[in-house]
Amino acid sequence: MNEHWHSTQQGTGTSPADNSFRDILPPPDHPSVAGIGERDAYTHGDRLTQSERGRAWLADIDARVAQPFTGITTDGNVVPSLFETAGNGAPTGSMVASARRLLNGLGSDDLARVMHPIDATEWRRWANPELYVNRHGLRLDELGASARHDVLDVVRATLSAPGFDKARACMIMNGFLGSLVGGTRVMNEYSYNFSLFGEPSLTEPWGWQLHGHHLALNAVVIGDQLIISPSFMGAEPNIIDEGPYAGLTIFNAEELDGLALMRSLPEDQRRRAQIYEQMYDPSMPPGRFHFADQRHLGGAYHDNRIIPFEGVNGAELTGAQRTALVELALTFVEYLPAPVLEARRRELEAHIDDTWFSWIGHYGDDDPFYYRIQSPVIMCEFDHHSGVFLTNTKPAKCHIHTVVRTPNGNDYGKDLLRQHYEQVHGLTPATEESS
Repeated sequence: MNEHWHSTQQGTGTSPADNSFRDILPPPDHPSVAGIGERDAYTHGDRLTQSERGRAWLADIDARVAQPFTGITTDGNVVPSLFETAGNGAPTGSMVASARRLLNGLGSDDLARVMHPIDATEWRRWANPELYVNRHGLRLDELGASARHDVLDVVRATLSAPGFDKARACMIMNGFLGSLVGGTRVMNEYSYNFSLFGEPSLTEPWGWQLHGHHLALNAVVIGDQLIISPSFMGAEPNIIDEGPYAGLTIFNAEELDGLALMRSLPEDQRRRAQIYEQMYDPSMPPGRFHFADQRHLGGAYHDNRIIPFEGVNGAELTGAQRTALVELALTFVEYLPAPVLEARRRELEAHIDDTWFSWIGHYGDDDPFYYRIQSPVIMCEFDHHSGVFLTNTKPAKCHIHTVVRTPNGNDYGKDLLRQHYEQVHGLTPATEESS
């Protein structure tokens, strides 16, 4: 990892609270890890179909993916005319060159696995658990070193330098977790799937998806316009304390700067921002807490969720707090190349008066918490989770999930794709879907 990555992850708040995970490592016979060393990714994923709960979950996923895409909204109605087809400085040339190198080096079977139509439903079948049920694309830990390098070069060519390092940190920490629990065939640095959608082109739409445990990125490029959304990044634990990556941490900026913003609010605004005092609050309505997503609302398979605004509105904040709110949102999308990130900044600033900040939990140094930034053009979520492989039954600062969505129909670049096909090809959405 390079030094630039470390500098972008420090945050401007106080130092993180102690998030030591060694005291909550599971023993080999703990239910979360028992027998994991005897399984590979396929047999581990297949166990999901052996339980009634797992079968119901998979059936629910199929039903959600089968629904026509609308996008996340506040009331079920998409706000129109939010997104424009305009270049934002996408590194399209280097993206295309790296994608073509990858394709030129693959055999026919791998080519068939990696390529999908631009409108394929596989876009919506990303997930963040280690359970290997979405098996489209190329699995990196099954590729040779050269092909794996070429896949990562496509990702590198698309993302900013700190963003690429952040994605790789998620992967490295996944490998560290696999080693901790003796399940490296289930979770390792390369237990991720990569897909291409459409043909790499300087002018026509195409994109790629990388997904697996604690990392999912969906990138679409149309000419020199890039959007990366939805995205998921997480880690359990979020620090490595031994080996060649000892000292590597992640999500410090999101944690510390989010906490600093919450603490900067006057008492009345803090009270309204804090929509629930407890991480598992008895006043939460049915469905507000999910066994897998926990407090997240925009996780996998929630492409069409209705999520009303909550908390404190940006119009109420001071100038410094409004700036801090925009900067905090930008830490979630620092994977965007500099020109694209700057365009995103202008977009967020244009909607600051309709941006909302909400909080769950308390805000002391040692308190776990959740927060959400939501506007018509972005939704960012940060959550401290309870253990999945670690044994903590309550949320802890060593297990973090983050989600980014583009509401009102532009996840997966859907609204921009619609406009492109209407403006450039004269196709209506219905014609596009049937083509």
